[in-house]
Amino acid sequence: MASSAEQLASSLSLANFSKATELKKRLWFTLGALILFRFLSFVPIPGVDPVAMQALFDTQSGGVLDIFNTFSGGALERMSLIALGVMPYITASIVIQLMGSMYEPWKALKKEGETGRKKLNQYTRYLTVVLTLVQGYMVVRGLETQAVRQGIGAVVEPGLVFEMAGTISLVGGTLFLMWLGEQITSRGIGNGVSLIIMAGIVAALPRGIAQLFEGGRTGTMDPLLVFGIVALAVGLIAFICFMERAQRRVLIQYPKRQTARGMMQQERSHLPIKINTAGVIPPIFASSLLLMPLTVIQWAGSGAEAGSDTSDWLITVSTYLQHGSPLYMLLYGAGIVFFCFFYTSVQFNSEETSENLKRHGGFIPGIRPGKATENYFDYLLTRITTIGAAYLTLICLIPEFLFAQAGIPFYLGGTSLLIVVNVTMDTVSQIQSHLIAHEYGNLIKKAKLKSGRRR
Repeated sequence: MASSAEQLASSLSLANFSKATELKKRLWFTLGALILFRFLSFVPIPGVDPVAMQALFDTQSGGVLDIFNTFSGGALERMSLIALGVMPYITASIVIQLMGSMYEPWKALKKEGETGRKKLNQYTRYLTVVLTLVQGYMVVRGLETQAVRQGIGAVVEPGLVFEMAGTISLVGGTLFLMWLGEQITSRGIGNGVSLIIMAGIVAALPRGIAQLFEGGRTGTMDPLLVFGIVALAVGLIAFICFMERAQRRVLIQYPKRQTARGMMQQERSHLPIKINTAGVIPPIFASSLLLMPLTVIQWAGSGAEAGSDTSDWLITVSTYLQHGSPLYMLLYGAGIVFFCFFYTSVQFNSEETSENLKRHGGFIPGIRPGKATENYFDYLLTRITTIGAAYLTLICLIPEFLFAQAGIPFYLGGTSLLIVVNVTMDTVSQIQSHLIAHEYGNLIKKAKLKSGRRR
């Protein structure tokens, strides 16, 4: 039997949506922020010729740079203000969360609730500035070296002034995106950083689809392969939707309580645990940790003198870690598995959950409250997270393997599909939650009006 919330959700309509003024404001704010993000991706940093920059990027495209360019919504190939995207912020978040699990003073901050969370967020912002300064300077310096070495006038006036202006511009662009993501989260709909990444992928999607069908039309790709790629994409989307909704429902019982009619009734409820508790965080974190060093290596390798020991070493490392190579896929898969278990442990605290159940008199049938319940949650969570990690690894690595074998564009890969589908489902779910809250508000107002008339 459907719950009252499910019945209310099924009765939602466009008429209800048009009356939800607060929700419409949030949606317009989110849409405006994403449009601003797309505009910024076309604004180059000072001292860069956009046309020459496109020609220079074409000589360096492929592999890691294409992945980074996809996540930034094409901003890297234009060397725009937001060329680094939100990747430095994500890397900083990884470091702060890892330190928050190992460093005792920061562990204590996490237990302080909202105050501790704000302090850790502030540390994340400080670390983002440091990482963006380092990465921004290396990218600008690598661009300058390549432009001079290859004789392409992508940089109008190379020198210290360009390096300083370019670095400051990249830092400002990344920090603005970080602020914009936080504003979307608080004043809009959905997770701001995830929506920005999704917007970049969606912006590159039409070009990837056009290239795919153009390859089938011109004969550069087998038409059967094109059909297989489309069928695989549809199958992956359906599989992602199924797994993202899959959950393990743990039965929770509460002591018998006396009802209004004097009868003793035992309350039962379910604690839902998602198969993929971590969501899209593991692939994004794993990609971020691999993309930053590989991008710097590729830029530095092309800028180093040919035949030198530094150049040979950088080229060797870049070859072994290039997109689609066995070592890259191994590290990528290992990163996904690690962050699956790490982020799930952050999201679901077995000790805290068991203590809350014990405090309210709840228990799992057949499991004693307290330590036994905590051990049961740990056992259950380990098994569920193993399934979730295998699912994410499979979704992300199968298209990576096809990319290596058939040269499929990255934006049609499993990571991109996972991010787009997952963020879309989360955003739709939040929209539905706002609509349900709006309907409940209307019901409460009507109930108050009726009670006032009776008086």
